[in-house]
Amino acid sequence: MALDLSTLPLAFQFTSPGPILVKIGWFTIRWYGFFIAIAVLIGVTLSQFLAKRRNVNPELLSDLSIWLVIGAIPAARLYYVLFQWSEYAQHPERIIAIWQGGIAIHGAIIGGVVAALIFAKIKQISFWQLADLVAPSLILGQAIGRWGNFFNSEAFGSPTNLPWKLSIPPQNRPPELANFEYFHPTFLYESVWNLMVFALLITLFFRSLSGKPALKTGTLSFVYLAAYSLGRLWIEGFRTDSLMLGPLRIAQVVSLVGIVLGLAGLAWLYIAKRPLPDVVSTLEANGERR
Repeated sequence: MALDLSTLPLAFQFTSPGPILVKIGWFTIRWYGFFIAIAVLIGVTLSQFLAKRRNVNPELLSDLSIWLVIGAIPAARLYYVLFQWSEYAQHPERIIAIWQGGIAIHGAIIGGVVAALIFAKIKQISFWQLADLVAPSLILGQAIGRWGNFFNSEAFGSPTNLPWKLSIPPQNRPPELANFEYFHPTFLYESVWNLMVFALLITLFFRSLSGKPALKTGTLSFVYLAAYSLGRLWIEGFRTDSLMLGPLRIAQVVSLVGIVLGLAGLAWLYIAKRPLPDVVSTLEANGERR
């Protein structure tokens, strides 16, 4: 006999209280911005802590965090706007309204990687070592940041009547789903998945300190890439607001690429038993270091 989950108690029904955390006259703090700020603060603190355990100067991670914010947030917004250009072309004043939501984590990752590569070149240090120290903080920040979607009543999934359903106000529902009230809380699915990936990365990190297992530089970065992308691939399938390129969900395409790159990187390290080409070393070999 099949179990009808819709008959279970509604103990996990979610209803957003709204996007505003504090409003005093013209001064407004939104939940979305609050969670981004908390994610950055916790991420920087954690990265510095991990750096100390790897005998890396924690001030480097503090400096890097500024570069990452400068590179990631504008890139995340630009990525989102480009794939929603038909909407923003009609309302260009909303392009910079990042506090209203509308950033893409894949854009943030691209912007962050570019910023980190430039930072590593300037400081003449290993990009991959930095990436391994940042990866646990990044996935934890993603888990925290997803709750901003909850308060904005966005990034939800298809209609459902499951006990953990999410109530979406009429003004936030797609026109074709206006008669449905409850939807999959995909923000929660991804937040929980990201927390599990964080637990995996942080476990590998601390076990590696004792050499069991002995991790090669770049391992945590590739595990992050493959594991996060795997979760995003299936969760994106529930979404009703995916960024699209023709019939394709952009996030799923990028996630497939991420899985392939992550697994290929791990294969390079542990099957081919080859070290990653360090950015700085490569520059030196080409006579480009100054």
